[in-house]
Amino acid sequence: MEESPLPDEPLSRTQVLVAMALTAILWLILARVWLFTPFSGGLLPLRWDVWAVVLGIALCLGITGIGAILYRLWPAYRHASDTYLKLVLSPLLWPDLFWIGILPGLSEELLFRGVLLPSLGLNWAGIIGSSACFGILHAGSRQQWPYALWATFVGGFFAYSAVATNNLLLAIVAHTCTNWLAATLWKLSFLQSSADPP
Repeated sequence: MEESPLPDEPLSRTQVLVAMALTAILWLILARVWLFTPFSGGLLPLRWDVWAVVLGIALCLGITGIGAILYRLWPAYRHASDTYLKLVLSPLLWPDLFWIGILPGLSEELLFRGVLLPSLGLNWAGIIGSSACFGILHAGSRQQWPYALWATFVGGFFAYSAVATNNLLLAIVAHTCTNWLAATLWKLSFLQSSADPP
């Protein structure tokens, strides 16, 4: 019998929040260290731009919409997504969803699109390479491959937007907003299904 790296027992709220914070710190340190390696392509610019915010929100809505369609039509993705999201989101309170958006939205974007993408190249090879690494990050076990595949495509959207605008802000806004919206929708759905009679 294959053992899954995902725990069978639910995590506590504190465990989830501490794990998110430590992971974000780790990604930020790794991004900073990467900048001092000979492989570094520098840091993708991060500039305030209203259009980057608007386009980031639009990208978030598109990704969330496509994800909702996949969730309804692809049972393997729905199972993988529910397994992961139940583990992470069910113990959290509503105000905790702020951290679900902001910590990965900033730290993962700085690492994968801010540092890794320029190192691989601001071209299709860089977009594909950084997206594949992002997808691998989201693969908890073999059963999670649909979730990891979706994360790879989402990472591709984030990477393409960063290359097209030469601005990390759009990807950060899109990632943060997507995490908030998806987490909120899943938590609402989870609460509704918990309240429904069997």
